[in-house]
Amino acid sequence: MIDLTRLKELCDKLGCRMITECPLSEYITFKFGGPCRALVSVNAAKSASELVKFLRSEGIRFGILGRGSNVLAADEGFDGVILLFGSDHAGISVEGNRITCKSGALLASACVHAQQSGLTGMERLFGIPGTVGGALYMNAGAYLSEMKDIVVSAEYIDEQGNICTMNAEDMKLSYRHSIFAEKDYIITAVTMELQSGDPEKIKAAMSEYMHKRSDKQPLDFPSAGSTFKRPENGYASALIDQCGLKGMSVGGAQVSEKHAGFVINTGAATCNDVIQLCDKVKAVVKEKTGITLELEPVVLK
Repeated sequence: MIDLTRLKELCDKLGCRMITECPLSEYITFKFGGPCRALVSVNAAKSASELVKFLRSEGIRFGILGRGSNVLAADEGFDGVILLFGSDHAGISVEGNRITCKSGALLASACVHAQQSGLTGMERLFGIPGTVGGALYMNAGAYLSEMKDIVVSAEYIDEQGNICTMNAEDMKLSYRHSIFAEKDYIITAVTMELQSGDPEKIKAAMSEYMHKRSDKQPLDFPSAGSTFKRPENGYASALIDQCGLKGMSVGGAQVSEKHAGFVINTGAATCNDVIQLCDKVKAVVKEKTGITLELEPVVLK
């Protein structure tokens, strides 16, 4: 049994909001998930550092959430503490051609901020759900553009709770992967370098990519975005479609009829529904094509 009394005292000292028995369904884009023992909204890197040191010293299990756009939260919940990097840690600043975002800033907000500052290089990322920290964690990308193309450095918390800085060349950025996904590092801020451009042209390009996204993707249903990583020499959505799996469902989870690469929540899906459906899709695709699909979202349990 976790005693949250001292954690609450620390949160009060740091000015961080804490909610006990908090339903994770309210914090992930798939809209399901049981409660965590406590959710703490981080407000600064220094606060994150102190929280991590405390939780580790007390042996309290903890997890990290941003917007929850690439996460499956277990139906039974999370028996530990969730550190939320959201609106309380979402500042954005611009200096020259560089834009620095706290990790809880929405990627879409960063794109708009860059556009208004006359900085080009983020247009293709506009519309990707999630935070800047989450985007770097998984090296998010779209339309042949990825975070690795623009990231310069990041501030992060290491395993011991120390605040550190890392340059992009040390981040092991590759397709949907970074060093942050390998180690227990927590991203607290990201600096990106862009190029000067015309704000109106940048805005037009952002609108064009957003239109493409809304035209092809089932954005009117809760989901975690693309459900499977792109296999070598192919696309997961094409393989799933080829296998005739559009519309396949388990409970409230369904392979989108609009875009086969998305598993959606039609209204009452559970985490178990989604995992069972994904397992079925993987099995059929493997049987018919010989290709093994890999789940893209992180499972928080």
